[in-house]
Amino acid sequence: MMEGTDHDEVSSMEQTRAKVKRAVQYWLDKSTIHPVQRWIAFVAILALFFLRIYLVQGYFIVAYGLGIFLLNNFIAFLSPLEDPTDSLGGDDGPSLPTTQSEGKEYKPFTRRLPEFKFWLTCFRGTLISFFMTFFGIFDVPVFWPILVMYFGVLFFMTMKRQIQHMYKHKYVPFSFGKSKYSNAGVESGAFGGGMSGAGRKGN
Repeated sequence: MMEGTDHDEVSSMEQTRAKVKRAVQYWLDKSTIHPVQRWIAFVAILALFFLRIYLVQGYFIVAYGLGIFLLNNFIAFLSPLEDPTDSLGGDDGPSLPTTQSEGKEYKPFTRRLPEFKFWLTCFRGTLISFFMTFFGIFDVPVFWPILVMYFGVLFFMTMKRQIQHMYKHKYVPFSFGKSKYSNAGVESGAFGGGMSGAGRKGN
């Protein structure tokens, strides 16, 4: 009797966990076409985190760690998937154009860290850091101006190196003027937009 009850409890917990996971994944999939709203939510949770730091006047080491984490992800977001430096070293494979003749052929910029994964990673990291501020074990005494100064120097040196890398290999990690579709992500008809569109073609 006890073994059967324990098995049922474990099975129920697994089903609940699976339902929560599916629900989270569903809303993440729905949010992919709403980048502005996603980044507003990230800014809101980041502001809430720093407000928490200001009110308690502690957890500066957590804030510093979060800053380093966000900086590393930002650099990955700005970096190409294929490093031109590796390509110049003799490795085969596609690379960014480094000369005018190579630049005549259009090669889209592929990020090392795509925009959605960049947002999701930063959002999760900030949310975890926020919850860490409720546990005294993470409140390590530290002289916070030193951390701010060190982070400023690290940010300046890292961005300088990244900009030099972009200038040397002649790539821009941002694109402008992309085509936008007003009905993107809007489902219509009994089977969604795709079947609805197919039905219109048949008429």
